[in-house]
Amino acid sequence: MAEKDTNKDRVIIIRGFFIIIALALIFKSFQLQVIDKTYAQLAQSVVISDMTIYPSRGLILDRKDRLLVTNKAMYDLMVVYNLVGEMDTLKFCKLLNITLDEFNENLNKDFNNDRFDKRVPFAFLKKIPAEECAKFQESLYEFPGFFLQIRNIRSYPYNAGAHVLGYINEVNQKQIDNSEGVYSRGDYVGVKGLEAQYEEELRGQKGSKKAMKDNFGRIEGSWLGGEQDILPVSGKDIKTGLDIELQVYAEKLMGNKRGGVVVIEPKSGEILAMLSTPTYNPNLLSINKDRGKIVAALDSDTLKPFFDRAIMAEYPPGSIFKSITSAIGLQSGIWDENRGVSCKGGYDYGGSRPLGCHAHVYPSNIAMALQHSCNSYYCQLFRDMVDRYGYRNPQAGLDSLVSSIQRFGLGRPLGVDLPGEKSGLIPTAAFYDKMYPKNKGSWKSPTVISLAIGQGENQLTTLQMANVAATIANKGWYVQPHLATDIINHEDSIATMLRYPKFHTGIDKQHFDVIHDGMELAVTSGTARMAAVPSFILCGKTGTSENVGTDHSVFFCFAPKEDPQIAIAVFIENAGFGGSYAAPIASLLAEYYLNGGIDPSRQWIEDRMLNANLLQAK
Repeated sequence: MAEKDTNKDRVIIIRGFFIIIALALIFKSFQLQVIDKTYAQLAQSVVISDMTIYPSRGLILDRKDRLLVTNKAMYDLMVVYNLVGEMDTLKFCKLLNITLDEFNENLNKDFNNDRFDKRVPFAFLKKIPAEECAKFQESLYEFPGFFLQIRNIRSYPYNAGAHVLGYINEVNQKQIDNSEGVYSRGDYVGVKGLEAQYEEELRGQKGSKKAMKDNFGRIEGSWLGGEQDILPVSGKDIKTGLDIELQVYAEKLMGNKRGGVVVIEPKSGEILAMLSTPTYNPNLLSINKDRGKIVAALDSDTLKPFFDRAIMAEYPPGSIFKSITSAIGLQSGIWDENRGVSCKGGYDYGGSRPLGCHAHVYPSNIAMALQHSCNSYYCQLFRDMVDRYGYRNPQAGLDSLVSSIQRFGLGRPLGVDLPGEKSGLIPTAAFYDKMYPKNKGSWKSPTVISLAIGQGENQLTTLQMANVAATIANKGWYVQPHLATDIINHEDSIATMLRYPKFHTGIDKQHFDVIHDGMELAVTSGTARMAAVPSFILCGKTGTSENVGTDHSVFFCFAPKEDPQIAIAVFIENAGFGGSYAAPIASLLAEYYLNGGIDPSRQWIEDRMLNANLLQAK
């Protein structure tokens, strides 16, 4: 009897155990199906996909917070090959304005290549404008395996500043390999200009999202309510010292001309305008379907619109160089500001062919020599400096002179915050020793006399010329010229002010007074009369850069004389004498910036500059 009771108890325990398990399973099923929606969603989903969330790229602003570069929405159509199902292919192609052949080519990749995987999303079609995408998005549910991914591309509110701003491009494999995981296929990177220089600040940080997709490839929602999502971090904004109105005006004046213009605020070193012409509309290089053809056309253009003449072209500066040697001669004590030099139509040495000069009155001092740009005067000044240690020891004299010239920021890159800046050339004694290898040591000051007037082997960029004008305006010092002034963090809206070094030429302030006077006389009654402005004193110096064919027109200046607010260099290829085109254009820019417009008495000069077409000149 006891044995039967024991067996009965065991049956009851076992039955109870199974009942408890059954109740637990029923409860769990109820929880999963009714209370917790996660698995109900998963029942309808076939894949959990990692999606990249791209950040907004930082903006670029001018000195008055006007937007120079902003973002515009564009879409990439992504596809997971294994999820592509039955669909109306003809309707799909019609909505996207592509052919059936393009459809097949874009979908059927080489899946033996590591770049593609049938289970991983890849770009089927890129760069779809938002307006085109709207109609397609209405029918997206009909096309299983496809989904849209928003991208931010660049937009340029002003048709100006292409070389300064730069552009973005899709990264190549080399950039991906060298990025230590920062970039992946399909990312964009800054190319040229500020976009390249401040790529690290502008690009931001990518985020990621785990998304659930149904068997049609449609996004059903975030996995685990977005708990594992990583939010993107927007790029930082770059504020510049540019004045976009001045930039636009400068590009208009330089239309149909080949050359460069740089405008600097002397006291701060901030670049107010910088341009190279011929140029192009920056919006042409915004990410779009026709971009490849546009780039190819610009690249093959014989006028080389991609070449930045402001920082990459190196030219003989011509007579503007005389302002530098004036200051150095006075500081060295070799020259006196009231010394005069006779000029008989050119500099003649030992019966050799004279270095010519135009007709002018006797230059009895440095101010008058600058006023009339006397070649004889500056050839004598140059020889006195080079021969200071003896006629047979020009190496020591030239290197001493070169050392002083280099302190004006010449012969090396100034360090402007743009890629590609060239150094120019200030030739040393070693340079000429190599130039005359068979007769080393036989060259003398007359051999290199063309350096005295900014010719020969002297080479400067337009940026360097403008910086010299700023240095003279400041009477002996300059701040490293730069574009960016502040970096603005979106996360906390804090602007970080950028700081730049200050450089001194080693020339005493008082020696620049007579140079200012001479540059004023050059404008009021000398070689640059067309640059005179009625409302303020502009100090400038013309130059004619000798060239095979038509010479180049050069001018640099600063204004106003008593409290300089602007320094400018204009270099126009094949435009002849400096006073013909470079000087009036520079003066118009100064007047426009300082006065907000052009005096009616000078309207004819503005019209002439705007309408001049010098591209056919040789």
